[in-house]
Formats: sequence, structure tokens, C-alpha cells
Amino acid sequence: MLVNLVNKKQIIQDYCKKKNNTGSIRIQIFLLTLRIINLQKHFILHKKDKHSKRGLLKLIFKRRKLLIYLKNNNFSKYNLILKQLNLRH
Repeated sequence: MLVNLVNKKQIIQDYCKKKNNTGSIRIQIFLLTLRIINLQKHFILHKKDKHSKRGLLKLIFKRRKLLIYLKNNNFSKYNLILKQLNLRH
């Protein structure tokens, strides 16, 4: 858990325009992606964990909604985020 907090603080410092601005769409997408990656690692060890899989799907759908919103409002930032995170959308 401590590693996640360090990664979270580092992501906020790297991509935040204003200090402590964790509500921007860009930061939310990066943090959701970090949580999704951690859950994917969890499922490698625990293949029958169905309850956490539901939570993973919720995170994926939330990230998808944020990406759709960003695509409709600012296409250049959308493309930049997709390249930085190596996502297909």
C-alpha cells in the first residue's frame, strides 16, 4: 500500500498544473489506471476473486467515461494521455 501512495504522490506532482489539484480529469485517469494495473497484478495470483473483479470493471468503466468526456472536449489532451498510458480507446 505504501508503494501505491508514493506512486500516487509522484503522479500528482508530475502531472498536476496547480498544487493539490487532484480533481482534474487528467489526474483522475492516471490514478484510475494505476489502480487498474494493481488489480490486474492481484488477479494473476487470485484468479477466482470474483468480487474484486466487479470493482475492477467499475474502475474500467469510470475511466472509459472520463476518456470519452475528454475526447469530446479536448481531443489533443485525449491523444496525449492515450500515448502516455499506452491505451487503446
